[in-house]
Amino acid sequence: MNREQVRAKLTEVFQDVFDDDDIVLTDTTSAKDIEDWDSLEHINLIAAVERAFRMRFTVREVSGMKNVGEMLDILMERAK
Repeated sequence: MNREQVRAKLTEVFQDVFDDDDIVLTDTTSAKDIEDWDSLEHINLIAAVERAFRMRFTVREVSGMKNVGEMLDILMERAK
């Protein structure tokens, strides 16, 4: 998968978790850009991304993610 394919799949996960089909992800999208993205939904989001991509984030990766671009970087690295 290339970066845009991963972004499209990730967008579907975000739309499902936040129940909002209008979400459009960019590399700079962060919790402040999505109204319902609080600490509880962050846990749900991480779990949903892990299920969708059949992988697990490390604690360091989760705590270091500041935006969608950083999440995409990790997903792309894992896809290699």
